[in-house]
Amino acid sequence: MVETDLERDLLTVTYCGHVVAEEFGPALKEIEEGLGKLQSGFRLLTDLGGLEAMDVACAPLIDEAMDLIDCRGVSMVVRIVPDPRKDIGFMVMSLFHYGPQVNVVTCETAEEAQRALGD
Repeated sequence: MVETDLERDLLTVTYCGHVVAEEFGPALKEIEEGLGKLQSGFRLLTDLGGLEAMDVACAPLIDEAMDLIDCRGVSMVVRIVPDPRKDIGFMVMSLFHYGPQVNVVTCETAEEAQRALGD
């Protein structure tokens, strides 16, 4: 699920259940649409709390999404990862797809993420 909050300058991507590439494609289009509405300096919240599993075939699509997000000028990436085993490589991928100016924060809860976002 992808949500764009213009008032908070925030793009939220929520992963739930078992994510397969066929589902990620439409989400990538939603991410692109949301990015078109946000100004440079926006923030990204990625919620992996409901994620059960993700197919390896999603990796190139995640790469593409991260590159798009970086090119649009993301300033901060906050991830909700209640179980570190469910990080599924997002932290490592961030090193390759986000510039050094992007602040990446990993949180265990939504409350912690909201504090990190300053909301």
